[in-house]
Amino acid sequence: MAEAQRVVIPYSPRRQFMPLHDRKERWACVVAHRRAGKTVACVNELIRGALTSTKQEPRFAYVAPYYAQAKDAAWTYLKRFCSVIPGAEPNESELRVDLPNGARIRLYGADNYDRMRGGYLDGVILDEYADMDPNAWSEVIRPMLADRIGWAIFIGTPKGKNAFWELWDRSNKSPDWLPLMLRASKTGLVAKAELDDARAMMTPEQYEQEFECSFEAAIVGSYYGSDIAKIERAGQITKVEPEPLLPVYTTWDLGIGDSTSIWLWQAVGKQIRVIDHIEDHGKGLPHYAAELSARGHVYAEDFVPHDARARELGTGRTRVETLLSLGRKPRVVPMHTVMDGINAARVLMPQVWFDEDKCARGIEALRQYRREYDDKTRAFKERPLHDWTSHAADAFRYLAMAYRELTPRAPEKPKPTELQYHVNDAGQLTSNMSVREIVEMRMKRKARDL
Repeated sequence: MAEAQRVVIPYSPRRQFMPLHDRKERWACVVAHRRAGKTVACVNELIRGALTSTKQEPRFAYVAPYYAQAKDAAWTYLKRFCSVIPGAEPNESELRVDLPNGARIRLYGADNYDRMRGGYLDGVILDEYADMDPNAWSEVIRPMLADRIGWAIFIGTPKGKNAFWELWDRSNKSPDWLPLMLRASKTGLVAKAELDDARAMMTPEQYEQEFECSFEAAIVGSYYGSDIAKIERAGQITKVEPEPLLPVYTTWDLGIGDSTSIWLWQAVGKQIRVIDHIEDHGKGLPHYAAELSARGHVYAEDFVPHDARARELGTGRTRVETLLSLGRKPRVVPMHTVMDGINAARVLMPQVWFDEDKCARGIEALRQYRREYDDKTRAFKERPLHDWTSHAADAFRYLAMAYRELTPRAPEKPKPTELQYHVNDAGQLTSNMSVREIVEMRMKRKARDL
């Protein structure tokens, strides 16, 4: 038998992270401020777990919201701290390190979490969990830990009361969890002068979220966060029963190799009652048609985006044609810009009631849907960030545009054909036509006379 070799990893744990390293609990939730060193601490927790595991071919993983983000945040650290281990072999193309005891540590992105299916894990770090699709954990990663009784650590900064907040809340109530909150005002890891400067250059909401780990602060750049908060306070996120005498409309965001999201709603007077939300990925249109049929509603129209008219290469059919063949009633939403749709959705929001249980995932997606941030310019871009929230948000945008189509519009007043002047009460001379209308009328007359 080969003699055991002592390996010293060049990592000096910060005292603030010692509760994490000394924990006995299987699960941990770490809410830490920016620049606290959470990624370094967690990478070394993976290395220690991999080196000391007594299981056959141990497998450990670091998961970030995006694959590129995992590489940027953790790959250099993983290679650096593993470089002192004799026989450790980094694999650049697969972002993994194989250790001499048969263990493996690999980096993944939650933007393609299906890639992880079929494997097993003995331990996993989920970094910036607040930015991840929660289905990555529930559908794929949690089952991978089952037969090996693996552990998991969730780390990050808050993004409102989303799935990360739910884990934080659970960690404070369960003996199986370690909760660890690291606020910049308490840790001393960032100099006070630097914190003061950051506070002066950031909005109060940004500072509270990024440095004081506040789950109460508004999600920075969110399109609908404040609107959702208002209707929640008004009691409009509650139990919403379908009206049996009214038809149910649906609006779809159709994914190709991506998620499809569907809102089910009814127009009751001036209220929009959103009774259900369906979202899945990797499924064809027959799956969603069957899901809708199983709910037993009487359906009106299915509003779909304009690209549903495009013909698919494999079948030569449009998705409108496919939906028609499945017994659905597709209707294409009018063309509009993304921002026009977002504005329409914000205007409509005070009239919307959501079923709190059936629409929970969709509501959270709307709450987190936000503008893309440019790290180089330190400013928000004029377009939404495309992530797991986009599908439900796009489908809701289509809902707002569809409702416009269903709402009767007041008839337009006929345009005047003759120019008339009159004096108003203030003694000002006014006309019944705008300058543009006067010019257009005279041009038409001139063209007719010619």
